[in-house]
Amino acid sequence: MQYRRLGKTNLMVSEIGLGAEWLERHNYEECKAIIDRADELGINILDCWMSEPNVRSNIGKALAGRRERWYIQGHIGSTWQDGQYARTREVDKCRAAFEDLLTRLQTDYIDLGMIHFVDQESDWDTLMNGPYIAYVKELKASGKIRHIGMSTHNPAMAKKAAESGLVEMILFSINPAFDLLPPTENIDDYFVEEYREGLGGIDPARRELYRLCEQSDVGLTVMKPYAGGRLFDAARSPFGVALTPVQCIHYCLTRPAVAAVMAGYDTPEHVEAAAAYEDATDEEKDYASVLAKAPRNTFGQGECTYCGHCKPCSVGIDIAMVNKYYDLATMQEEVPATVREHYLALEHHADECIGCKSCEGRCPFGVKIAERMKKAAELFR
Repeated sequence: MQYRRLGKTNLMVSEIGLGAEWLERHNYEECKAIIDRADELGINILDCWMSEPNVRSNIGKALAGRRERWYIQGHIGSTWQDGQYARTREVDKCRAAFEDLLTRLQTDYIDLGMIHFVDQESDWDTLMNGPYIAYVKELKASGKIRHIGMSTHNPAMAKKAAESGLVEMILFSINPAFDLLPPTENIDDYFVEEYREGLGGIDPARRELYRLCEQSDVGLTVMKPYAGGRLFDAARSPFGVALTPVQCIHYCLTRPAVAAVMAGYDTPEHVEAAAAYEDATDEEKDYASVLAKAPRNTFGQGECTYCGHCKPCSVGIDIAMVNKYYDLATMQEEVPATVREHYLALEHHADECIGCKSCEGRCPFGVKIAERMKKAAELFR
């Protein structure tokens, strides 16, 4: 298992995580089997947004004796009222639900205290200017949460969080299908049967979010990496082709600022299918050629997706990383110092490109790589 630094939290999290939502439909023995297998494979980060009492208790019981090996994303504002889940900003209800989370998980702190599910502008304004955010800060000051995070599906709200200076990491929905779509306050918009014409490549708002998070050192963990399983089915996929768990995970992990992919699991075998990413070949990770050949491909030609399909470079340049830093840099009036430092830390740089263009023959999206290497060399000189 590989581990990545989760932004300014400095937590080293497994790049494959455990999104625990699916555990809600399982008994204790089944939950424990899934968590046991995840633990054996080196997974060390878990998201528990659910307020249903039994699943919280099952997770806590399964983690007993090894809590210190896990980083937990626990949500503030996810409550259980009248026998069902309810999101709220009412502090008394948030407090009761959070204390219940601590009790049932058998812990006295949560590593990542998540401002729960902010998709609407009005909700952001309410929570950031009222008693809710004061309660979140109180939890951090008391040590009951170690870091403040936020969960959202809306890149516009995620951008506000990244710019706030308060939010240290974001749980954000990322996959090749969602990345095509513009910001929306309605999550159902991401699951429409057919996408409208004219979409081409990653939406600018999402590109800007990834750039901002990378520059601001706000780490991302990923929810919905499989688009609810839709991407596994060619008939339901907006591209008309099926992807594998490994391909979906690779897509997420090649986005800037992403530290961990919080996949959902129904069985230990599902955990193994995700963790197989760690030993997968480049061919098994290759989502780009699949999407480029898809009957309903909407990824723009000439646009680098950082997939690494261009490897190997004849002189050893990590082309995908050079392209990533070039794109991050050119979205600013001046090259950010952090981006320059990351670029200079690479073993080989763009000015070493000999212009052989063998990489261009492997690029599924027709990126003019040699030309971009010249531009990157000039930019970072």
